[in-house]
Amino acid sequence: MRKLLAICMLALCLPALADQRLFYQPLNRDAALTPVQWQQLWRATVAQGGKTLIVQWSAYGDSDFGGAQGWLANSLRQAHAQGLELVLGLYMDPAYYTRIDELDSDGLSNYWKAQLGRSLGQYQKVREGWQLPVAGWYLPMELDDHHFRDASRRQALYSQLQAFNRQLDKPLHISAFSAGKLAPRVNAGWLEQLAGLGLKVWWQDGAGTGRLPALVRQGYEQALPCQVGVVREAFRQVSAPGQAFRAEPAAPALHGGCHEEAVFALRYRPWARGLLPLN
Repeated sequence: MRKLLAICMLALCLPALADQRLFYQPLNRDAALTPVQWQQLWRATVAQGGKTLIVQWSAYGDSDFGGAQGWLANSLRQAHAQGLELVLGLYMDPAYYTRIDELDSDGLSNYWKAQLGRSLGQYQKVREGWQLPVAGWYLPMELDDHHFRDASRRQALYSQLQAFNRQLDKPLHISAFSAGKLAPRVNAGWLEQLAGLGLKVWWQDGAGTGRLPALVRQGYEQALPCQVGVVREAFRQVSAPGQAFRAEPAAPALHGGCHEEAVFALRYRPWARGLLPLN
C-alpha cells in the first residue's frame, strides 16, 4: 500500500508528457477554416492536454490576418473560450532571415531596433483593438549562435531586449536554435543571461531540421539551465537546402525533466490533419 501511494505521489509530481504548450504558426490559407472547424480544432487540442497556445505572429509583412475582427483574432477568441491560454506573437518581417545574413554588426543592431519598433506598434494595436485575454507575448525573430556568435552582437541584443521588455504588460517569450557556432556552455550562458531579463527563453531541439547530429544537439540541451524551456519539433524536414520549406509530421521527443516543454507545431499534430494544411 505504501509503495502504491509513493508511486501515485510520484506520478502527480511528474509533468505529463503531453502537448501542454503548442506553437501555432498562422498562415493566410488557414482563413478557409469555418468557425465550426476552429472550434473542433481547439476542443481537440484541449482534449490532447493542450493548455497554452503560443501564436508565432499576429502580423506577417503586410498581412495582419484581418485585424481585430479578422479570422485569426476570431479563432483565438474561440481558442480561449475552449480553455487555452494565449501567448500572442507580434510582428514578423518575411525577409528577416535574408536580412540578418546580409548585415554587419552595426547594421544588424539597427535592423533589430527597427523591427522591435514594428513589434511594439503591433503590441499596441493588438492590446487596444483585438481585446484578447493575452497571458504573454512572443517575439517571432528567432535567435541563433551563428548570427550572434560575436559577443558584442549578443550584448547589443541584450540591451535592446531589456528596453523592449520594459514596455510590455505581460511576459515576453523568445526562441533560439543552435547552429554549432558557440560551445554548448557558452550558448547556455547566453540564453541564461537573456532569461535573467525576465524573458521566457525557448531553445529549439533541432530534431525536425536535423542540421546538427543528434549527439551534438544532445550536448547543447544538456548544458541548458532549467529556466530555459525546450521546443520539441514535431516534424521532419523533407525539402532540400534552397528549396521552399516542406516537412512531414513526426512524434516530438517529449522528455519531461526540469525544462518546460513546448511542441512545434500544431499544424503537424494528428488532430489537426484535414484542418490545417501542412505545406
